[in-house]
Amino acid sequence: METKVNYTLVGAFVLLLMTALIAAALWLASGGALRKQYDLYMAIEDESVAGLNTNAPVKYNGVEVGKVRDIELDHSNPERVRLLLAIERGTPIKEDTLAVLKTQGLTGIAYVELGGSTGASPPLRAVDGEPYPVIQTRPSLSTRLENVLTTVLTKLDRTSSNIDAILSDANREAVSRTLTDMAAVSQAISARRDSIDAGIVNASRTFDHMAKATAQLGPLIEQVGRSAQSIDQLGQAATKASTQAGDTVEAVGADVQRFTAQTLPELQRLLAELNVLSASLRRLSEQTERNPSSLLLGRSRLPPGPGETLEAGESSAPIERPTR
Repeated sequence: METKVNYTLVGAFVLLLMTALIAAALWLASGGALRKQYDLYMAIEDESVAGLNTNAPVKYNGVEVGKVRDIELDHSNPERVRLLLAIERGTPIKEDTLAVLKTQGLTGIAYVELGGSTGASPPLRAVDGEPYPVIQTRPSLSTRLENVLTTVLTKLDRTSSNIDAILSDANREAVSRTLTDMAAVSQAISARRDSIDAGIVNASRTFDHMAKATAQLGPLIEQVGRSAQSIDQLGQAATKASTQAGDTVEAVGADVQRFTAQTLPELQRLLAELNVLSASLRRLSEQTERNPSSLLLGRSRLPPGPGETLEAGESSAPIERPTR
């Protein structure tokens, strides 16, 4: 029995399938939901980008997140290369994100690796004067190795030059003379081995004596400490005595002031009276020497002067003059 084919249904199915394919193509071309959105960023490399091509992958911690859109020299500085990167929208590109060139396996195909950002860093924005945000870069592994090798080779070259200078003819002669002198010193030491041994024994004894002396220093230091304490106590006692002496001097000073204020005037008056009494005694002594009888008869009156008369009972006897 032959199977009947409905060509009408087959034709309708083909038309529907073609319509769906065309609609899907137009939808994808117009930016449908399945098409990824990309943001453009700029990275400036200070090294060679050999092996890096356009459409090379851009990876974030090993996950591909974009492509290299364009590669060009920096016209302001030809030593630098400007990389235009198309990165999927939503990728956490922060201000501390770093871009570094890496090679994939042994093929030498280069790509851009992103990473190094922290959650606390703000998103990267374009600065004034730049059309795109600029991602910071760091040297690639090959560049770092090249720098290290260059440094090592420079140091090796310097070391080689120093070795050549050390192994010069003059230095070889100096080393030879030094070895000869060392041999002579060794022979001299060998010849005086007994003296050296005796010196070592004496040094050992000296160290033993020093150890004993050091052990005896402990009590001596304690005695010095006690002496210092006694001296301190003596100083305190002297300070106390000085304070008491000062108080005594102040008290004596006050007594002296009172004595000066109260007693000196009386002494001055007494001295004045003693002076008067001394003068009187001196006159009495002189009078007695001139006229000793005056102690018994008293002093005689002077004769009356011209125009004076004697009163009754008065004697007109002349007054004796002392002889000199």
